[in-house]
Amino acid sequence: MISRSQSKARAIARTEIPLWKIFAVLFLAALLTIFASLSHADEDITVTHGLSKFGDLKYDADFPYLDYVNPNAPKGGEYSTWAFGTFDSMNPYITKGNAAGSSAIFIESLMVGTADEPDSVYGLIAESVEYPSDRSWAIFNLRPEARFSDGTPVTAADVVFTHNIFLEKGIPSYRAIMEAEVASVEALDETRVKFTFTAPSDDNTNLLLVAGTPVLSEAQFADRDFAESTLDPILGTGPYVLESMDVGKQLTYVYNPDYWGADLPINIGSNNFERIRFEYYADPTAAFEGFKAGEYLFRNENSSKAWAQDYEFPAVENGWVVKEELPDGNIGQAQGFFFNLQREKFSDPRVREAIGMAFNFEWSNKTLFYGLYERVDSFFKNSDLEAQGMIPADELAILEPYRADLPEEVFTEPVYSPPVSGENQIDRSVIRAAGKLLDEAGWTVQDGVRKNAAGEQLTIEFLNYSPLFDRIINPYLENLERLGIEATNNRVDTAQYTERTRNREFDIMISTYGNSITPGLGLRQTYASENANVPSRNRAGLANPAIDALVERVIAAQTREELNLNTRALDRALRALHIWVPQWFKDVHSVAYWDVYDYPDPALSPFALGASSWWWWDEEKAAKLQAEGAL
Repeated sequence: MISRSQSKARAIARTEIPLWKIFAVLFLAALLTIFASLSHADEDITVTHGLSKFGDLKYDADFPYLDYVNPNAPKGGEYSTWAFGTFDSMNPYITKGNAAGSSAIFIESLMVGTADEPDSVYGLIAESVEYPSDRSWAIFNLRPEARFSDGTPVTAADVVFTHNIFLEKGIPSYRAIMEAEVASVEALDETRVKFTFTAPSDDNTNLLLVAGTPVLSEAQFADRDFAESTLDPILGTGPYVLESMDVGKQLTYVYNPDYWGADLPINIGSNNFERIRFEYYADPTAAFEGFKAGEYLFRNENSSKAWAQDYEFPAVENGWVVKEELPDGNIGQAQGFFFNLQREKFSDPRVREAIGMAFNFEWSNKTLFYGLYERVDSFFKNSDLEAQGMIPADELAILEPYRADLPEEVFTEPVYSPPVSGENQIDRSVIRAAGKLLDEAGWTVQDGVRKNAAGEQLTIEFLNYSPLFDRIINPYLENLERLGIEATNNRVDTAQYTERTRNREFDIMISTYGNSITPGLGLRQTYASENANVPSRNRAGLANPAIDALVERVIAAQTREELNLNTRALDRALRALHIWVPQWFKDVHSVAYWDVYDYPDPALSPFALGASSWWWWDEEKAAKLQAEGAL
């Protein structure tokens, strides 16, 4: 019998490679292994279950469940609500088609945020992340039990595929951010994926960026073009799968009984409904009538008129429908009329300011909104990120280097807030001041209308998608007419609105810049010049080097205090540029629902309502309404 050593010797002999070369290769490999281990040992590697922009994580690695959920919430029932318009796609990650707003329900990310911390994420598909002290790379360790809804395992290769396909065919703003920050993504093995960054960092910004990476199945797109709009849903790892679809009318999702992450602490007390249903309506009035008739059971009311006047129908009077206001501790979102800054007629900020002055919020709030709103004037309203008053020394030190690219009023006047006008009609003094700005900008009154030196008339089209805005825009048009501006309200369907705003085929559009209480890399998508000429959240097409520099300062902030200060400077600069006509906000959720739901008591989470997730179906309440013939 030939021994193992003899067999090995004969094999070496058959290769006809000199023994000294064999030993040299083995010796070199040993040296490399030693050096690699020494190098790794020298690195200070952090392994953690969560990441935070600043400070410590609220939840330890062994937390049982989130503080704002009911861990014993019953499972079952249906959450139903409404959606406006229509849809023709189930892929929310591409520019083609009009994707259903709920179509991302199937998808989970490596890590996920909570509703009671503004700047932290915890492991979901990834159970942990490890990174060196210079944060030049990050390795996410995927949970071996993670599965797509078809039962196939989630692998590191799927993460790599998702990143690459988003870069190649996804939303341009994603590519703009990722290409700037991520040098490469590689699968180290089945459950370990490594992101290498373009440069080291002193904070966790890049770690948080890639921790939010959604994960798609590479196998699903072996014979399917990711960039093509389709009604076939994306295969995901989430708790819900598609049950039924009536195109443009209804979408129903059902809980996956084999959902892999049901028992994770991050999910305990959440995903409580058996079904989640969206009813689509082309008209808000029809949607409200549908709610009254019990076609869907939960409504987050965004019409002040409806909230003040229309909730006196029998189901409310009988106690079958609950109407209440719940605290909203989130930042006041920047909702407004946004200018298309790429139109030459809006190139002068004095023109934009004058147009904004003609919007009489006080009259609108009293007459149309029943006094339910406050004026939003900051991009970070209702937070420590909001600029106040005259420029203080610390903000001045930040903004002074960018003086050449900012209006002088940044440094000489209080931070801009729209003028307060009368509740009955717009003040004449406001109209006179607006007219003076237009005169100074070269738009003078000629034959009763505003024209420039070339004889071109100043005209404005408001692009609108909802009849609810007609009653707001039309009085605004009358005030603009007093300034000599010819303005029109063009209401189009949601598909046209999406297409035209995406291609910047508008003068003024209605939008909300959804800022965060911990702003970071997402600011580039909304305000940076690199996204001014591509479909992105930079709806106005803003391109200003000072804003670019201020955005980077916010992103690079090392402490919460530094972040707040830099953001206040950014807010002050943005408001002086008059890229929008600010609208309104309120610090409560105005909700109405058929009395079949319940939610954690005594307090909801501060940063999210969570109605479709950590609320639950109350079987006793539902049985009572059914017995009374309500449902």
